[in-house]
Amino acid sequence: MEKNRNYFIAIALSVLIVLAWQFLYMNPMMQAQQRAEEARRAQVEQQQAANPQANPTVGGTATGTLPGSTQAAVGATREQALARSPRVAIDTPALAGSINLAGARFDDLKLREYTETVDPESPTITLLSPADTKDGYFNEIGYIAGDASGTVPGPNTVWTLTSGDKLTVATPVTLSFTNDKGVVFNRTISVDDHYMLTITDKIENKTGAAVSLASYGRVTRYNKPATPSVYVIHEGFIGVLGAGNGVSEHSYSSIEKEASVNPKAAGGWLGITDKYWASTIVPPQQVPYEARFTHFTDGQPRYQADYKTDAVTIQPGQSTELKNLIFAGAKEVPLVDGYEQSYSIPRFDLLIDWGWFYFITKPMFKLMDFFFRYFGNFGVAILCTTIVVKALFFPLASKQYASMAAMKRVQPKMAELKEKHGDDRMALQQSMMQLYKEEKINPIAGCWPVVLQIPIFFSLYKVIYVTIEMRHAPFFGWIQDLSAPDPTSLFNLFGLLPYAVPHALMIGVWPIIMGITMFLQMRMNPTPPDPTQAMIFTWMPLVFTFMLSSFPAGLVIYWAWNNTLSITQQALIMKRHGAKVELVDNIRDLFKRKPAETK
Repeated sequence: MEKNRNYFIAIALSVLIVLAWQFLYMNPMMQAQQRAEEARRAQVEQQQAANPQANPTVGGTATGTLPGSTQAAVGATREQALARSPRVAIDTPALAGSINLAGARFDDLKLREYTETVDPESPTITLLSPADTKDGYFNEIGYIAGDASGTVPGPNTVWTLTSGDKLTVATPVTLSFTNDKGVVFNRTISVDDHYMLTITDKIENKTGAAVSLASYGRVTRYNKPATPSVYVIHEGFIGVLGAGNGVSEHSYSSIEKEASVNPKAAGGWLGITDKYWASTIVPPQQVPYEARFTHFTDGQPRYQADYKTDAVTIQPGQSTELKNLIFAGAKEVPLVDGYEQSYSIPRFDLLIDWGWFYFITKPMFKLMDFFFRYFGNFGVAILCTTIVVKALFFPLASKQYASMAAMKRVQPKMAELKEKHGDDRMALQQSMMQLYKEEKINPIAGCWPVVLQIPIFFSLYKVIYVTIEMRHAPFFGWIQDLSAPDPTSLFNLFGLLPYAVPHALMIGVWPIIMGITMFLQMRMNPTPPDPTQAMIFTWMPLVFTFMLSSFPAGLVIYWAWNNTLSITQQALIMKRHGAKVELVDNIRDLFKRKPAETK
């Protein structure tokens, strides 16, 4: 019994350290990063007037000046920027925006199915923005060639719309550009009913000589996310750079220090990812390319994920075709998985950060999503998933509680051994091991269920925190967003008193319920005789209540429900093994006045 309690305390303390790290270190660091980012933006705006934007490069080769490279242009409003160039509208069930014919650039995109807040009347999410604005974020496909091939499409090339007046799911559009040497570029752009754009370029050489050109693609972004990332999720540069390679992830801060230039490869994808959204390019899969993640500081600071392919030679009178895919939208799990299969994009599912416990986290989401599709409520899906997890661990839990019941039965014999051997710890240990053997007790059986459930807990935390399906997903009552903390607080009587409560005191209803269930679960066993252990057991539920109050409500609901199931499970199993359930007695002993010590 004592060993099981020590293991439980050690594991609980480990979790407590992680929570304290989040509460005392990560949260202040995130706030400091946000203040630093705001200061950096202000400094950039002050410096832009004196520093016009220099030519950005792709793969080390100049690709021309970004449109609107002066301070006046960069400081334009979104409406002003959109009005400065000819455009083709994008109108699908999931996307609204336009294509900039200058550069055939995707720089105006909103996600119709998602809003900024839980209020459905709040503005829709803006993903991509023109280069002329302070929040520039765009995708571009272009070409690089020597003088012999003539001018090739780049950032400043104004394409001509030759077919279609609006990009919809049913109606692709075709753009055309003919250079000064007679090389014709025809670009067909199509889109599915979600977030995948297909860009097919047919290049015809109508000159009398061979032409050689390389294609490039880039995802360029001026600013990092307004809310700094936390350690449980990757935000920044991402890609699978080569069909046989693993995922490559780089934070903004690491690329600010040193660019990442990757060796040539064929196949894969690259781009920039946020918590819920991403903008990526899938290059032509059969053409070798060099990829790069960089941070430019010349003029307008910008982050860029780009690639440059090997040059392709087109003989006179011949043509070639290149196809790029652009994903720009929400990282919905079934959608991303479907794109990996239907477009044969290597490891595209890793666009979603499933973490170290990928083999647990993703199946857990699949299970939760199954229950959601049946019940229509992700909160209920969390409850059902918890039941399934408890059922899977039932054999181990049964052994755990059976071991605890057996330990209770032999407590009198253990007391006799302690009295018999006194301070001879070696003899006592040998006698206890002999007793365990005779009674068929495994003293470490009790810790395994707890140890094995730690990855389950963190995987569930990952699912709730990372997947967009949890964003703005309601439960019941006041919980309208399972990915956000419980919005109520004990310190204004859960909204009955008319004043705001500081963030540190936002101790909502569900964290309190979780704390109560944790207290009851711990009181299923007697208070440890050691004063230090007793103090930990007494205060741990209260500490966890405060710590978890800032965690997503879905995770707190899971923990409270898991505790409730554990209490019920332990009571039933211990009764079946003839051990008394001492919950009421232990709570009564906690509040019983202790007799004064006699001197």
